[in-house]
Amino acid sequence: MLNFSFHNSTRIHFGEGQIAQITREIPSDAKVLVIYGGGSIKSNGIYDQVSAALSEHQWFEYGGIEPNPQYETLLDALDLIKENHIDYLLAVGGGSVIDGSKFIAAASQYKDGDPWDILANNGRIKSALSLGVVLTLPATGSESNAVSVVSRGGDKLSFASSRVRPLFAVLDPAVSLSLSTRQVSNGVVDAFVHVIEQYLTYPVGAKVQDRFAEGLLLTLIEEGPKALAEESRDDLTTRANIMWSASLALNGLIGMGVPQDWTTHIIGHEITADHGIDHARTLSMILPAVMKHQRHNKADKLLQYAQRVWCITEGSDEEKIDAAIAKTEDFFTTMQVPIRLSDVNLGSDDIESVVTKLEAHGMVQLGEHQGIILEQSREILQLAL
Repeated sequence: MLNFSFHNSTRIHFGEGQIAQITREIPSDAKVLVIYGGGSIKSNGIYDQVSAALSEHQWFEYGGIEPNPQYETLLDALDLIKENHIDYLLAVGGGSVIDGSKFIAAASQYKDGDPWDILANNGRIKSALSLGVVLTLPATGSESNAVSVVSRGGDKLSFASSRVRPLFAVLDPAVSLSLSTRQVSNGVVDAFVHVIEQYLTYPVGAKVQDRFAEGLLLTLIEEGPKALAEESRDDLTTRANIMWSASLALNGLIGMGVPQDWTTHIIGHEITADHGIDHARTLSMILPAVMKHQRHNKADKLLQYAQRVWCITEGSDEEKIDAAIAKTEDFFTTMQVPIRLSDVNLGSDDIESVVTKLEAHGMVQLGEHQGIILEQSREILQLAL
């Protein structure tokens, strides 16, 4: 196992009715800005619960954060923060709202130039507004990590800082019952790939992390289809297990002491930026191609994945790996997401623009060994056709 230092300071309030915890979490004298997305929280009861919890607070609201939050939209919040002396942010939404709120928290305190530098030039974050979260869409794990992804034009960039890690997060699985089938499937797939990219590398004797990862994968495989099935889509136990799995998938724990490979995410981000395709759906198209392309480098863990996750024990090693990749694709298909670029009408002519973006953003050495150069990224995209 590799050396590591682990600290996650986000306090989690999990379960039905936990939105009421906001009252105690946010100081009574704080001036709060509630940040949300398209406004669905006003029709599904979440807004009313938040309003009740903040009834003794002075608070304002800012809506309209898009999927893949746009830099310009986030900047517009800064004037509201300044005018009203806001000192606490409450993100009510999924990963995009939370990521956007993290950027707002940092940008509102950034004094060293253009806030875009935070994303484009590793601008140092010296301070940030306090941030709390009410999670409405389990997927990204952003509610308890320090990472944010923001889009601007054709760029989709990320930054990380402990200063924007949420102080608390409310995870009420009941709020996810109003999600669409597409949102549910995207969330499960996003969480699944998060786990894979911290697991499917090479062995380092990290048995605890491996077993945690395998448990999360098995839970998502078992519970994901239930959340889509008509007879069980409103089952709260299923939604609770999905929500907690998605949070644990990227709160830092399973990534400690192990090599990681974020190739699928990095390539997927460029496809989203170029074509506006849902983030999770880019992952479901690219991950199988990465598995196929890197099958020899990842052979030991692919075989472990085949046996422990998919119970594949028959055949040669090559046959077991083939079967594990096929099972992964079958799971994605069950979750109603695409597994080929052609499924979303992308073809070989679209590959070069993605490779060009990878080069422009310095993503020229990917993978756990930094061995996936641009030509190999191109090969992965071709395998994804």
